[in-house]
Amino acid sequence: MLLLHAIDQDLTSFNTLGLRSHAQAFVRCASAEQAQTLSALAGDYPRVFILGGGSNVVLAPELDCLVIKVETAGVQLLAETADAWIVEAQAGETWHDFVGHCVAQGWNGLENLALIPGTVGAAPVQNIGAYGVELDQRFHSLVAWDMQARRLVEMGPEACGFSYRNSFFKQAEQGRWLILKVRFALPKAWRPVLGYPDLQRHPMLQAAGASVTARQIFDAVCQIRQSKLPDPAVLGNAGSFFKNPVVDAAAYQALVQAHPGLVAYPQSEGSYKLAAGWLIDRAGWKGRRMGAAGVHERQALVLVNYGGAGAGDIAALAEAIRADILARFGVSLEQEPVRVG
Repeated sequence: MLLLHAIDQDLTSFNTLGLRSHAQAFVRCASAEQAQTLSALAGDYPRVFILGGGSNVVLAPELDCLVIKVETAGVQLLAETADAWIVEAQAGETWHDFVGHCVAQGWNGLENLALIPGTVGAAPVQNIGAYGVELDQRFHSLVAWDMQARRLVEMGPEACGFSYRNSFFKQAEQGRWLILKVRFALPKAWRPVLGYPDLQRHPMLQAAGASVTARQIFDAVCQIRQSKLPDPAVLGNAGSFFKNPVVDAAAYQALVQAHPGLVAYPQSEGSYKLAAGWLIDRAGWKGRRMGAAGVHERQALVLVNYGGAGAGDIAALAEAIRADILARFGVSLEQEPVRVG
């Protein structure tokens, strides 16, 4: 099967941070049937990187690897049980469009994850989450191609090793696993998830009260995210750049005494998830610039490319923020986007 194969591919337009980057080689994956051919092609290169929407990566200026851009498309109702709809989406589907399609069909449960950038195939790698819902809560299974063993593998939740913004795939060797399709179990006995203050304060959801719909939550989440987060098409960014750090109860008590107003969310096991954006804002980083990179003026958790920034500029800014937060609060921040190259 003939694949479109480019040498020395400019990737600047393929990552939402808009970082200057070139790949040694580049190929588009348009169907699952191409997997075997991709494995053969990969043998000609020292490394492989699987690229989805490019919304959660920091690309080095030069990548000495084969980049596989996943562009498969399609959504179907795979099965129906007494409790759930099992919906399958191809990995190249845009995540937000997929969520909107599910809500339109009455397959509810993903509406809190509206407007998260990226593709369906990348979503389980990061175990994306927002506004009280995590992907693993709705996950059923996925089908992936093992690029080295050259075989299809079906994986359930346990095999995927989900944790906060993490999974088996994020820890595995880059380029080993090509996720082809992802399945979700969306509950028929749907209940709205409205625990986050932004949702509780939203006028439309307040007016709806107990009769709130998934569509209303979807629309509210879109409005909230658009009011807080820059559009990557206008200002390069990778969304939330740091994970919300988790600390034990003793550390939380010490922090809240020293810093009244600290934003944190209690976890089921007794720990506390701190709002990284609050820490960065409190440290005075919101709106600050270091050369071509900076912290967004409305959302301290978002690092932006003001034009012409490279991976080194983003790394220098991120390290300066990490060092300051550690010195001020004794809290370590972990980068969320994946470094490539």
